[in-house]
Amino acid sequence: MQLDAKIPGGPLTEKWDRHRFELKLVNPANKRKFNIIVVGTGLAGGSAAATLAELGYDVKNFCIQDSPRRAHSIAAQGGINAAKNYPNDGDSIWRLFYDTVKGGDFRAREANVCRLAQLSTNIIDHCVAQGVPFARDYGGLLANRSFGGAQVSRTFYARGQTGQQLLLGAYSSLSRQIAAGKVTMFPRREMLELVVINGQARGIVVRNLVTGEMERHEAHAVVLCTGGYGNVFFLSTNAMASNVTASYRAYKKGAFFANPCFTQIHPTCIPVHGDYQSKLTLMSESLRNDGRVWVPKTPGDKRPPHQIPEAERDYYLENKYPSFGNLVPRDVASRNAKEQCDMGKGVGETALAVYLDFEDAIKRDGRDVIEKKYGNLFQMYEKITADDPYQTPMMIYPAVHYTMGGLWVDYNLMSTIPGLFVLGEANFSDHGANRLGASALMQGLADGYFVVPYTIGGYISGTTPEDVTTDHPAFKEASQQAEIRTRKLLSVKGKRTVDDFHKELGHIMWEYCGMARNNEGLDKAKTMIRSLREEFWENVLVPGGGKAFNQSLERAGRVADFLEFGELMLTDALARQESCGGHFNEAYQTEENEARRDDENFCHVAAWEWAGDDKAPVFHKEPLVFEHVKLTQRSYK
Repeated sequence: MQLDAKIPGGPLTEKWDRHRFELKLVNPANKRKFNIIVVGTGLAGGSAAATLAELGYDVKNFCIQDSPRRAHSIAAQGGINAAKNYPNDGDSIWRLFYDTVKGGDFRAREANVCRLAQLSTNIIDHCVAQGVPFARDYGGLLANRSFGGAQVSRTFYARGQTGQQLLLGAYSSLSRQIAAGKVTMFPRREMLELVVINGQARGIVVRNLVTGEMERHEAHAVVLCTGGYGNVFFLSTNAMASNVTASYRAYKKGAFFANPCFTQIHPTCIPVHGDYQSKLTLMSESLRNDGRVWVPKTPGDKRPPHQIPEAERDYYLENKYPSFGNLVPRDVASRNAKEQCDMGKGVGETALAVYLDFEDAIKRDGRDVIEKKYGNLFQMYEKITADDPYQTPMMIYPAVHYTMGGLWVDYNLMSTIPGLFVLGEANFSDHGANRLGASALMQGLADGYFVVPYTIGGYISGTTPEDVTTDHPAFKEASQQAEIRTRKLLSVKGKRTVDDFHKELGHIMWEYCGMARNNEGLDKAKTMIRSLREEFWENVLVPGGGKAFNQSLERAGRVADFLEFGELMLTDALARQESCGGHFNEAYQTEENEARRDDENFCHVAAWEWAGDDKAPVFHKEPLVFEHVKLTQRSYK
C-alpha cells in the first residue's frame, strides 16, 4: 500500500499558502462548539493548546508532569533556526530548506521542509512579541550563531537555555487561556489508551498518577504532542519520564509508525561515568562554534591534555571536513568520534570520549566573551564532572538524543486515524534520517502555532464529528484494557526490578541498533528482546498498588511498551538495506566510511501497521519525490 501524503499542488514555495486558502474554515461562533484534546505541554503541545484556545476551541490539555513548565522541551539548550539572514551572510528560506533536506540525508518530504523553512521567520517574530529574551548584539539587534550542517549563522538563542525560554513563552500564552477558561489543564496524567469511534479519534483514557484512577475524556479531535522514544535505549539525554506509550497506544489502534529506526545520536554529551547512571547530560551543539574537537594522534596516549603538544593532536573533524570543520551534522560528528575511540585514541578513564577544547577561543576572545555565550553550560559541566572547562578541555561522547521516526502524518499533520493529529517529535515528518541542530524547536513551534490551527479546522469543518460521551462502549472497552494491563503488571510479583529490565533492553538496543548496525546484530537483538519480553511478564517486580501514587507501576507500563517497540525498531532497521543519516548499516558505506544511500530502492518513508500481538507488522511506504533538490551523496568536505 502506498500512502497519500495529501501534498497540495502548485509550485513548492506556494503550496502552503494555497493549501491554507483551500482548507475549509470553522467560523468563530462555531469553534466554541468543538472540544479538542492536546496531550503534552512542550513546545508543540503548549503552543498548539494556547493557539487553538485563542481561536475559540475548548481545549483539554494533559501533561505527565506536575506543571506544563516541566515538559522536556525545557532541556533544549543551543537555539532555534530561522531564515532571517540578520548577519547578512547568505541565508535564505531556500537555503534553510536545502540544508534541512540535505541534513536529513534526503529522506524527508520536500513540501513539509519547505513549509517549515517558510514558517521559521514567523516563529521568531512571534516569540519576540511574547517577550522571549533572545540574545542580542551590542546594537540591540537579535544575535545569531552557527550550528552543525550549515555554513551560515541562523540560530537564535538565549545562552544555553533556549528551550526553557521558548517554553515559558508558550506557557504564558497557555496560562492566559487557562485563566480565560478556554483551556482546562490536567497535570499528572498519563495517556494509556486512544479511543476510536467510527474510525475517528474521539478521546483518550488517562491514569491520574496521584490517585491511580482511570479517567475518560472525549473530544472532536485529539492532538498528540508526546515527544520521542529515545529512552528505549535506557541511557539517553531525554527526561526520565519521556516514553513511547501514547504513540504506541495510537499505533495499536491503527496509526502507522514511520521510520522508527531513525534515531539521532548527539555527539556532544558528557560520557557515561558508571554502571548506576540513570540518564546522560547533553552539552549544547553550540559549543562546537568555539570548541575544537581533538584526540591524541597516538593510540593509547594517556597523558593529560595540557601535556600533549599541538603537533601530537588530531583535530580530526577540521582535517577531514575542511568546509564545515567542527560544525558537521550530528550523525557525521558522532560516527567520527566512535571511529576515533575504536582506533584506540579515546580519552578519559573509559577511553570512550574525545576532547572539546576552548583554549584557543579563550585566548582569542577572552574568558568574558566565552562566559557570556556558554557560561551556564560550563557551570553545568563543572557541577557534573568536577572539571573546569575554562582550564581543561571538556570530554564528550555521543549519546542517544532525538528520534526522527514517529507516527506517520500527512501534510495536514494527521495520522492514518482521522482526527488524530501528531505534532513535534512525536511525528516523523520534517527531519528525514537526521535532524540538524536547532531544528527541533523550530518544528515544534511551527506545528503548534502555525500549522495545526489551520489543518484541524479543515478536518472539523469537512467531517463535522457527531457528539459522543464517555459512556460510549468504546470508552468502556479502552478503560477496561488499561485496567487489565495495570492489574497484570502488578500481579506478576517476580524478582527483577523494572529498571533492571530497562537497563538490559537499553544495552541490547545500543549495542546492536545504536551508532552502527549490521544485519546479523539486528537479527540477534530481535531474538534477545523477545526472550527478555517473555521474562519481563514472568519475573518483573512491581511493588505497591494501582490505586495510588506508584512510580514503579508508571515505569513498568512504559518499559513494557519499550520491549515491544524495540522490536519494531529492529524490524524497520532490517527492512532498510542502506545507510542514511542516523541509520548506519555497516554493509553500506563509502570508501571514506560515510553513509551510502540506495535511492533506487529506499527513497521512501517506511510506515508500519500493527497486525496484532505476536504478528509481524504490515509494511507500507510513501515514495519520496524530489523535484527541487538533486539527490547527491552527502558531503561536508
